[in-house]
Amino acid sequence: MKKIFLKSMVFGLATLALASCSEPGDEITSVEYSRNFSPTSVEAKVRNRTNVELSWNLAEGVTSYNVEVYANDVLTFAGTPAKTLSVTPDQVPVTITGLEGETDYSFRIQAIGGKADSKWSTAWVKTDAEQIFKNVKEEEIKGSSVILRWPAGEEAATITLTPGDIVYNVTAADIAAGAATITGLTPETNYTAVLARSNGKTRGVITFKTGIDLADTDILVKAGSDISEAIKNAPEGYRLVVEPGEYGIATEEASHGGSITISKPLSIKGLRQNDHPVIKGRFKVEADFELDQVTIDGTGTDGGQAFDFTAEGELDYFSITNSEISNFTKGFYYLNKATLVKEITIENNIITNIECSGGDFLDARKGGFNTLSFKNNTVAESAKSRDFIRMDDNSGNVTAAANIIVDHNTFYNVGSDGANYRFFYVRWKSGNKITFTNNLVVGTNYKRGFANNSATDKEPTLDNNVYFNTENLVSAGASADATIIWFDAAGTVLDPQFKDAAKGDFTVGNDNVKDKKVGDPRWM
Repeated sequence: MKKIFLKSMVFGLATLALASCSEPGDEITSVEYSRNFSPTSVEAKVRNRTNVELSWNLAEGVTSYNVEVYANDVLTFAGTPAKTLSVTPDQVPVTITGLEGETDYSFRIQAIGGKADSKWSTAWVKTDAEQIFKNVKEEEIKGSSVILRWPAGEEAATITLTPGDIVYNVTAADIAAGAATITGLTPETNYTAVLARSNGKTRGVITFKTGIDLADTDILVKAGSDISEAIKNAPEGYRLVVEPGEYGIATEEASHGGSITISKPLSIKGLRQNDHPVIKGRFKVEADFELDQVTIDGTGTDGGQAFDFTAEGELDYFSITNSEISNFTKGFYYLNKATLVKEITIENNIITNIECSGGDFLDARKGGFNTLSFKNNTVAESAKSRDFIRMDDNSGNVTAAANIIVDHNTFYNVGSDGANYRFFYVRWKSGNKITFTNNLVVGTNYKRGFANNSATDKEPTLDNNVYFNTENLVSAGASADATIIWFDAAGTVLDPQFKDAAKGDFTVGNDNVKDKKVGDPRWM
């Protein structure tokens, strides 16, 4: 009897359940909640050092959001908020301003409207160091002193300079004036100055290079002088310090815009950091050579490269830094002799309108190098239909290590004409290493992409590069040659939103690109 009774109950419950499910009037079509949902996908991003951009997903029916900001806090939300604000949906993302640098901030957001307030959603971020230093004026940089400026009245306690660990105590008069004069510096030295509060938090960081105090091995070249004669007459190992002005290289090849041979170790340096001398002409390089703070203009030259290695042998270094190079027909340099250059340094330059008609941009044919360091440069409107870096296999002529480092450069319309060339045409069979990192590449369309030769480094170092309007670098495009050997598949595709690329202003406007800290640092 007991078993029959239990079976009857189960059957009755099942029948009731089926009957309930079959009633159309009981169908659930919506769910009402008495409380707003908490904001989701909350993100806090630092913008412009001490501002924080808050973003989150918007929810239906929410009319506003409460936002609370807690200073010196990591998601504990103890004490009183440093800031509170009400934000409407159309104000999201919202930027929180007036924050202190180098400080942990916690944020919590609550949805309001029509129902009970939501629970809080949270985020945390640490602001960057403040930057209230003004740019250092050229005329206020001397060989052994500098005047550093910031907005008058802004609090500061110390200025620390390195190298040397020089500590300057900021006075009340300095704060009122927004300026301090630092003495006892070393000429021609790169300094970093840190302005700090009394609690040690940074208020500003700036770098500068002290000016020139002429040494016994320096020769001052006055404006209007004959630069060719100065180069010919300079003793071996001396440095020409050139005043601002325009200079034309005059040789038997041309009365103006010709070429001059560097036949002995020599340095040429512009006197001013922000007012470079302009030299119109080309250089034939046969000895160690350094060029710094100079503008080289190829307008009116005979169509060759800016720098042409014209003698066999061995050079310790070739260095072009902090300069502007423009308007050359065949290329930047040409290494077409059995010459080993141990170290090539091309850094902190702006290079434009290097056509590369009949030659490649950095072109090594019969010679080689151990290290090529190409860093912090801007290259625009150049090598549109030729290789960017070429190094033929001449290991039978010279012994070289062929280490190529391309880092933190901005490339604009390099290889843009869709020609059958590539970024790296490196055929040094005895071994080569390529590093391509932190670069911003815009407007490149090489059909052979980065590389297509079997001798080129098959495992290059590729990291943190950003691309926009490029073909065959991140992946194969419609024009890709089947022989391409590698891509930067991890590269990020983003529009940098240059301020005015047509006028040579490559200031980055896209915060997401700024966050990645890519390209020539001068444009960030």
